Amino acid sequence: MKICIFGAGAIGGYLGVKLAQAGADVSLVARGPHLAAMQADGLRLIEESGETCVPVRASEDPSALGVQDYVFVTLKAHSVPALVPKMAPLIGPDTTVVSGVNGVPWWYFHGVGGDLEGTRLVSVDPGDAQWQGFGPDRVLGCVVYPAAEVNRPGVIRHVEGNRFSLGEPSGEKSERALALSKALASAGLKAPVRPRLRDEIWVKLWGNLSFNPISALTHATLDVLCTDPGTRGVARGMMGEAQEIAEKLGVKFPIDVERRIDGGAAVGAHRTSMLQDLDAGRPMEIDALVASVQELGRITSTPTPTIDTVLALVQLRGRVAGLYG
Repeated sequence: MKICIFGAGAIGGYLGVKLAQAGADVSLVARGPHLAAMQADGLRLIEESGETCVPVRASEDPSALGVQDYVFVTLKAHSVPALVPKMAPLIGPDTTVVSGVNGVPWWYFHGVGGDLEGTRLVSVDPGDAQWQGFGPDRVLGCVVYPAAEVNRPGVIRHVEGNRFSLGEPSGEKSERALALSKALASAGLKAPVRPRLRDEIWVKLWGNLSFNPISALTHATLDVLCTDPGTRGVARGMMGEAQEIAEKLGVKFPIDVERRIDGGAAVGAHRTSMLQDLDAGRPMEIDALVASVQELGRITSTPTPTIDTVLALVQLRGRVAGLYG
């Protein structure tokens, strides 16, 4: 089984080290100083249990890696559409694209049936780049739970979590999903195959939708913004609006809003990915995490006043920083 990780940043790097440690045929696509460090010294992972450094096969040129069985896309959502053509050398007739991207996935309305079957989301897939380039039948959904950061080029620090939930858009337990689950489990990762992956997508999205923009606007870590009465109230309002949208789409939430916010607080003094991007001068992942939910609100005729307000503020914050739009 050949597995390529396209976008070997914090999450992709963590996944790459784990697979490499287990002896998997894994390769990574990266660029810049991070790539140079991996090629020169291997990829180092810092965990609570200690440090590990493994040699990895990494390249900026996908054609150097060849056709893969699985391509894990672990990029920021806004960067994927433009890079679909670059992934072409990795993809053969039987390649599965594993969508490990945050936010509402571009394939969300593939396999759902009903009036919304095949609906395209402009906020996450402008110009249908992924829908046309990959094709929705090729995709396997993935909800990524680990939190990690790139400490410096070639060095990943794992914060918490080791679960990568998998799911077919149709909900079936396919052979390709079960085979990948087994490979990830052999690397010490949790990789359940879920019949209702969209439920998990929304539980995670609850946090990303609210915690990420609030942290970018306030520079607060999760423990602070989830316990401050004011920002907790804003998060609660955004999550309530999102829940109404999701339930109209048939989603069932296994926990309530308060428990979800408490779960965020329990992570501790973690800087969200959007805050990390803002501080590092990288483009901010606003559309997939926030604008996509606003778009779903329009599709389902659901008012989203709190989401609209926070979205307007964080979009302006991103534009002023030169990191959005």
